[in-house]
Amino acid sequence: MDASINAISRLLQPRSVAIIGASADPGKTAGRPVAYLQKHGYAGRILPVNPKADRIGELPCYADIASLPETPDVAIVLLGAERAQVAIKELSARGCAAAIVLASGYTETGEDGARRQQQLMEAAGQMRILGPNTIGLVNLTDQIVLSATGALEMDEFPVGAVGVVSQSGGILGSLLSRAAARGIGLSKLISTSNEVDLELADFIDHLADDPATQVIALYIETVRNPAKFRAACLKAARNGKPVVAFKIGRSEAGAQAAVSHTGAMAGADRMYDALFKQVGVIRAQTFNDLLDIPVALGTGRHLRGRRVAVLTSTGGAGTLVSDDLGVAGFETPAPDTATAEALRALQTGSEAVLDRNPIDVTLAGLRPELLRGAIRTLLASPSYDALVIIVGSSSLAMPELMAGAIRDCLPDSDKPVMAYISPHAPEVGALLTRNGVPAFAAAESCTAALSAMFKVGSFVAPVEEVDIWSAVELGELPSGSLDEAQAKHLFARFKVPCAAERIVASPAEAEAAARELGGRVVLKILSSQITHKSDVGGVAVGLTPETVGERLISMASDVHAKAGVRPDRFIVQEMVGGGIELILGMHRDALGTAVLLGMGGVTAELFKDTTMRLLTQDAQELKPLSRADALSMAKDLKTWPLLDGFRGRPKADVDALVDAIVAFSRMAAQLGDRLVEAEINPVFVRAQGEGVSAADGVLVLT
Repeated sequence: MDASINAISRLLQPRSVAIIGASADPGKTAGRPVAYLQKHGYAGRILPVNPKADRIGELPCYADIASLPETPDVAIVLLGAERAQVAIKELSARGCAAAIVLASGYTETGEDGARRQQQLMEAAGQMRILGPNTIGLVNLTDQIVLSATGALEMDEFPVGAVGVVSQSGGILGSLLSRAAARGIGLSKLISTSNEVDLELADFIDHLADDPATQVIALYIETVRNPAKFRAACLKAARNGKPVVAFKIGRSEAGAQAAVSHTGAMAGADRMYDALFKQVGVIRAQTFNDLLDIPVALGTGRHLRGRRVAVLTSTGGAGTLVSDDLGVAGFETPAPDTATAEALRALQTGSEAVLDRNPIDVTLAGLRPELLRGAIRTLLASPSYDALVIIVGSSSLAMPELMAGAIRDCLPDSDKPVMAYISPHAPEVGALLTRNGVPAFAAAESCTAALSAMFKVGSFVAPVEEVDIWSAVELGELPSGSLDEAQAKHLFARFKVPCAAERIVASPAEAEAAARELGGRVVLKILSSQITHKSDVGGVAVGLTPETVGERLISMASDVHAKAGVRPDRFIVQEMVGGGIELILGMHRDALGTAVLLGMGGVTAELFKDTTMRLLTQDAQELKPLSRADALSMAKDLKTWPLLDGFRGRPKADVDALVDAIVAFSRMAAQLGDRLVEAEINPVFVRAQGEGVSAADGVLVLT
């Protein structure tokens, strides 16, 4: 077994635990770990260390680390930052596998703290560190609580299949207590916090192999190692273990000052969206989703379509659920004839409404035998892929019977079954959840859960393609912002097709170029100082040899008046018509390098119909996108129907577009850190077989 994996296993399942700085007062933070280990049934050896105490309760207390009778698997260090470093060095020298450092005062405090954190890592040597500034971890599967969180004051917790990794200690306690109150069973909870050593990806990788964990929930502040995170999440996906992430920081100013449209549209949060999409991570949009979605995924049920049956005894709540489902793209069709007949056969009387959806069984639906019959009928129906059961106020008198009736039907089908609790009745929701029926207090939670199940069912972990491509010989490249002609020349060297054009400096040269290019042309200023040319009157379309010269003179004056710069060079470019305008760009931040594709032209930032893919890293080199990646990007766009022949219009040359995307990504991969920004806007996609043309370009090099 790999030593690092073995250390994480020992951290989560230690045979012995030393508590460095333990207090005899369970009311103090330093007294909690011993008290909680005993309270929650830890079966291993507990070794408190405190020079001021001989015993803590029934346990002998040791004066220092050197006095310990054995080398502990794990140590919880409750000392301040300065003393913690000394303890870590001593523990490492004794061969301790891992230490949990609760102290604050590290990178979160600035430069001095960052130095202390580096010293802590050096003191650890081969020993693994969780933290610092962590609240610890909780292994509910094996009754091992290595934490000081006050949430452990609760007497017992449901044990289940959801593992949690949080970069916030306080959030770990919040999720632990919230899950317990809702009857949601968890397996392991780990607070990584400052991540001086062990980080988010280490525990995703470990939980992907943990038999007790079927779903992994993440509370993310930042991903420090994108390549490691990607590998761990793909491993989880291939092992059939969905990953759900709540990422804070969505309001950060991602649209920073940039010379390109891409820079304005591809903020940090969009980069996380792209990363999550590529590795199959389900993004929780609200904090509540971070429990709602995993509890639904943890049932292991499969959603194969978007047709949902809503079974209710209260019409208003049923409509609320079906309406929210409809907004999210789910269907709530009426029962087919055979299903409706089977439902009607379950009862006599005319009070029920069984020929439409929501299926309203009124108060008669409170009879357990009728409820069982209706559930079994709907789960067997070919018209539905999932079932949402509305629990109304009238159900509160007999929640155990209702929960039992629903539970009895679960083995009949692997379709998702969930409940919406219409009145405020958290105890009923917890009862249902413990019985294997995820129960939610909001209609939106049902939708979020089903949406996540659909995404998980449709995600296929990518197969790494072997893409053999030769580097382009570039020679000496300029630095800074290139002008449009230079940018397109570089694009063309990577085989991105560009519109035909000529560089001119006078009206006469412009007229000659227009004739050579076949008549109708576009005139643009050529300047590395002005990127958004149309904003300053630097673009004119539909010109002819007879009009281009005069327009060049007036354009020079207009641009000088608006931008304070008098252009002395211009581009005369063939006028590309009849194509679909897209934008193709590149963006880089701490998370990596991404390619962006979207609706292009001057309205690119207005409509923001875009999608992104991050380039992967292999042996320190970026890898370009595959053709499959490029095609999936095109299909992501709302604009895709236009490319695919919307309402009888000719299909666009998607193959040529895919070639251009791949070529552009090869440029981004080869140039690496030298490439600051790159964009083609617009790239015209013509009719099938007619190719694509880059009509404008931005490129900034270091």
